[in-house]
Amino acid sequence: MTAALTRPELTAADRCDRCGAAAQVRAILPSGGELLFCGHHSRAHSEKLRELAAEIQQG
Repeated sequence: MTAALTRPELTAADRCDRCGAAAQVRAILPSGGELLFCGHHSRAHSEKLRELAAEIQQG
């Protein structure tokens, strides 16, 4: 049996890893790590995240 890990929904307490604004996007990296971004920084880094094959979750 395989157990699937789920990540909780983003809340008002979640902050952007770049600037500290409210997080709107969670980027899950293939390695299993995650990054939280505000709308501005998610757009700024979207191309690189696609290159890394990150899974994007909108909050």
